[in-house]
Amino acid sequence: MKLDNIEVISKEMVKPSSPTVGQPHHYRLSFLDQLNPSLFNHLVYFYPRVCDIDTNKINITVRLKHSISDALVYFYPLAGRMMEDQLFVDCNDEGIPFVEARVKCKLSDVLNNPVPKELNKLLPFGIHGVKELLLGIQFNVFDCGGIGIGVCVSHKVGDALSFFSFVKTWAAIARGETKFNAPNFESALLFPPRELPGFSPTISQLEKDQLVTKRFVFGATKVEEIRRKYADNSTQTRPTRVEALSVFIWERLFTAVGADSTSNKLFLICHMVNIRPRIEPPLPESSYGNLYSVALTFPSMENNIVSQMRDSIKAVNSEYVKKLQDGYNHFERFRDIAEIYGKDEIVSLGVTSLCRFPLYEADFGWGKPVWAASGDRQIKNTAVFLDTITGDGIEAWVTLNEEMMVKLDSDEELLAYVDAKKIL
Repeated sequence: MKLDNIEVISKEMVKPSSPTVGQPHHYRLSFLDQLNPSLFNHLVYFYPRVCDIDTNKINITVRLKHSISDALVYFYPLAGRMMEDQLFVDCNDEGIPFVEARVKCKLSDVLNNPVPKELNKLLPFGIHGVKELLLGIQFNVFDCGGIGIGVCVSHKVGDALSFFSFVKTWAAIARGETKFNAPNFESALLFPPRELPGFSPTISQLEKDQLVTKRFVFGATKVEEIRRKYADNSTQTRPTRVEALSVFIWERLFTAVGADSTSNKLFLICHMVNIRPRIEPPLPESSYGNLYSVALTFPSMENNIVSQMRDSIKAVNSEYVKKLQDGYNHFERFRDIAEIYGKDEIVSLGVTSLCRFPLYEADFGWGKPVWAASGDRQIKNTAVFLDTITGDGIEAWVTLNEEMMVKLDSDEELLAYVDAKKIL
């Protein structure tokens, strides 16, 4: 569904409800924050028939802005501006952009035919194009009274769990709750910033004009079939949903590349791993920052790939986290690995799983969303896994270059496991 008819009604800056003068004026980024490029974690939350009359729309807009303002008191760096050196946030309370837009179609039109690139139009700004802002929200009202709340939170200062920490607190405040876990902004104490000569945290695989994101839905039955497909019968071990789907999509990607062109390529699967429970002592989920690392798997057809993947994820343990605290740059491993293997090209599949995250807990006082959607991430060879609304299936949002996506999207084995893509 194309969203060509979106009208911006208003745009304003929402500031913290009280000055955050008791907090550090300059928020220091951690070493792990330094390693991240400037882009935005983002989701769009959809709710049906919330604004079916003008009074509802006014009340909801006021509630959202007031609750954002209160939430920013706790998440004070997000109301500031990233400084030019990308090492500090100026906590100046300038606020965040709140955009109100009218979408001239029905919500059901989007839910029945979602197009990732079009969903990005429901966000307050491009996910790669803004460096100084750290948070933005767009309130979209459809002709039927349904709404879509587009949220962008800077990945430069926080990971996916940090994103959900903000949304969860914001929603709780909007519902009138007063008890919640306030965020902890002490990641720079655990991972002090360092000099990184010659290192530039950019996405080298960014080719926005040539990239395509598609959403593949694997229902509960199909996910179980894929799990059985990769079960290790010798050890009676069954992979998790995420493990099985990671291997399945990687195999289809490997097939799409073509076996005749793989001799000079090094293939790897890269999983993002939350290190909060892996540090000693463990950190609470409310700890804000890029508290994750990467687990690299080099798939070998001669061995069980799920076991290889599981071992690589287990290797991101407390000892590994200590290396990160001592300044180990996990992203430079890609370059070192290519030199070791003597390959001309690395073909990686980056997997980020948001399964089991509080995706559908964003209740601002009018119920939970009917759909929480990603969008066009514009990062080559990536897959983002989200729970379906029922919680037992998985939506895989896959981004590839156009040529590869054409091959993947016509792969018969992949399509045999994909269910209908509409939401309702």
